[in-house]
Amino acid sequence: MVKIAVVTLMALLLSGCGSIISRTIPGQGHGNQYYPGVQWDVRDSAWRYVTVLDLPFSLVFDTLLLPVDAHHGPYE
Repeated sequence: MVKIAVVTLMALLLSGCGSIISRTIPGQGHGNQYYPGVQWDVRDSAWRYVTVLDLPFSLVFDTLLLPVDAHHGPYE
């Protein structure tokens, strides 16, 4: 039961991380206007195995923010 709680807590803490980082930290969005969190998650880095866990959450979050991204423009 503890393992399930830990995994659930980790998933909640990691959710949306790529989406938030790519929109808030300058230079992390790589100028991508649409789905910047997903593109941040699939980049080639030492953390790529951890960010794969975040990919579904970033996909949902980026889809919900698609109208905002269309209005805002590139994140840089």
